[in-house]
Amino acid sequence: MIYTVKKGQVSYGEAIGIILLENYAPFIPGDVANATTYDFPVRFQRVKDFSVDRIFRHDMTFLDSVLAAGRDLVREGVRAITGDCGFMVIYQDELAQELNVPVFMSSLLQIPFLSRVIGKDKKIGIITADSRVLDEYVLQKVGVNSDSNLVIKGLEKKDHFVSAIIKEEGLLYSEKLEAEVISTTQDLVAEDPKVKIILLECSVLPPYGAAIQMAINLPVFDFITMINYVYTGVVKKRFEGFM
Repeated sequence: MIYTVKKGQVSYGEAIGIILLENYAPFIPGDVANATTYDFPVRFQRVKDFSVDRIFRHDMTFLDSVLAAGRDLVREGVRAITGDCGFMVIYQDELAQELNVPVFMSSLLQIPFLSRVIGKDKKIGIITADSRVLDEYVLQKVGVNSDSNLVIKGLEKKDHFVSAIIKEEGLLYSEKLEAEVISTTQDLVAEDPKVKIILLECSVLPPYGAAIQMAINLPVFDFITMINYVYTGVVKKRFEGFM
């Protein structure tokens, strides 16, 4: 077999490119920003000064910087691009238009699919970093509206989540954060029994998906379910077995 060099590329084999906020928090296994989360190589690209505060304010002045990060990832050979914050969906349309690879900037892009999975009389429960930020503007970027089948609950009043992730105080107690996320999800389901599936918006929440599922006995989707799904589309495997 003969291989041809790709101009400007000095490493190979990283199919998924992940654009990162400049967020200084401990990203544990299962987090989007932890490479050991995946069963395949990924490539990270940080955007300088792209803070949590800026993405929470839907700061479109960072579009050019995010596009530049996407172009860098494409030049390095990635086959698809995502991000590490669900609110990055505000850049989805522009990146998908400009970059010549599939782009899926938010776990929230799974909403239309999940809506069809559960049926029109049931609801999707969304756990988000901040329910105030998951507003009509963001939902429009996803392609849904606020009067759709969504029940949204945020972590903006949960002390440890705020200190570890939003304020970036440097310490993350996994058990504390897990308890906050579970209690928030349990409250959501108790308040609306029509919720039949859970979607985690925030990229730090996938490590707690299994615990959430054990607590409420519902399917749980997140950034990692989406990334794994796209990976299987851009890196196909041959099947082996026997009859």
